[in-house]
Amino acid sequence: MSHEQSEQYDVLIVGGGAAGLSAALVLSRALRRVVVIDAGNSRNAPAAHMHGYLSREGQPPAELLDIGRSEVRGYGGTIVSGTVTTLDGDVESGFGVVLADGRQLSGRRVLVTTGLRDVLPSVPGISERWGRDVLHCPYCHGWEVRDQPVGVLGGTPEAVQHAQLVRQWCPDVVIFTHGDALTSEQRMQLTARHIRIVDGPVRRLIITDDEISGVQLETGQVVRRNAIFVRPRFAANSDLLSSIGCACTEDGWVRTNDVSGTSVPGVWAAGNAVNPRAQVITAAGEGSTAAIAINNDLVIDDIRRAARDLV
Repeated sequence: MSHEQSEQYDVLIVGGGAAGLSAALVLSRALRRVVVIDAGNSRNAPAAHMHGYLSREGQPPAELLDIGRSEVRGYGGTIVSGTVTTLDGDVESGFGVVLADGRQLSGRRVLVTTGLRDVLPSVPGISERWGRDVLHCPYCHGWEVRDQPVGVLGGTPEAVQHAQLVRQWCPDVVIFTHGDALTSEQRMQLTARHIRIVDGPVRRLIITDDEISGVQLETGQVVRRNAIFVRPRFAANSDLLSSIGCACTEDGWVRTNDVSGTSVPGVWAAGNAVNPRAQVITAAGEGSTAAIAINNDLVIDDIRRAARDLV
């Protein structure tokens, strides 16, 4: 890619969620020329409301992003709709991205905030109800279903622990083992907290009047429930980071330091792309932290360039 022929910025931010917009706001206010490339596939788009975000409790996720984009533009930042397919370059010559439609943008530094994908169990009804009454995070949605009869779908190593956590909000919890073989200790601990164990594979969710009403087993038995918690597999959208050579942890996630810097100089990453546990407020904080680190790095580069020009 010829960086000289592409539109030039101080910072390229790939991903227009909370982390990316938060970083763009800080950098734009620091008078940096910033572009956010937003593919428009926010992870929490299916959710009607977000929770646990101080001052934004219950706000629709799309509304938060709309406000964020407006704030970034208000300080001179640029928002571009599109999907980045290629990232290359280095800290000396600069970085470039190519979008799916062929557009090219270049910048002195890069922040990747492309999030992750929730890989859901292949049980009919799960994906259709995801973010509505099929839920993942009890800290995000436990209050809304408190004291209701809920289920936890097994099939993952974390399911038993998840059921124990959900029990904090709901006295009537059923764990559907869905083929898992529970240990005697797990069964004892579940029973001790009055969490009912239903063995056997799940066939589908029962939907009545646009709401979950129950869980049907392969045997045909239906267990009445109002909501289902699942632990999806998290798949980071980190192909761009891998393609430019960012080092990963043993479990395959791109490694970052305490200011979201990767192993590749000039490349930062924040939010769910590198932290599967980050909630919206966490991602926004990580974006702000990364932005300050990026600006400090650019100041060092500004000094170096100014000193070089004196020679």
